[in-house]
Amino acid sequence: MHLNTGIDLVEVGRMKTAVEKWGERLLNRVFTPREIEYSRKKACFYQHLAARFAAKEAVMKSLDQKEFNRRPIGWKDIEVVNNEQGKPEIRFTPHQKKRISLTISHTKDYAIAQAIAYE
Repeated sequence: MHLNTGIDLVEVGRMKTAVEKWGERLLNRVFTPREIEYSRKKACFYQHLAARFAAKEAVMKSLDQKEFNRRPIGWKDIEVVNNEQGKPEIRFTPHQKKRISLTISHTKDYAIAQAIAYE
């Protein structure tokens, strides 16, 4: 089995500043409608956005871009969803043969995610 890993750390304050500056334009460019809706329902909107951003970055780092349909992967090609137990999972918009094991954590100031890609 071939494994690739990726990890990313995001400052929640930087996410807040970016959203305040760019607003819906940034949100709609980076996040899917489901991700935005999920984060807006939470008391700590920016923490959840930062966590999803970190997850997308970690996934991108874990994937070999040459294997991903021979084109760069886009922000909205990766969707972070929660399963029935609340565990975050990745859904890909285009067909992807790799599977991703994902973990996300956040505090008031930071969000971190680690992704492990495998087949």
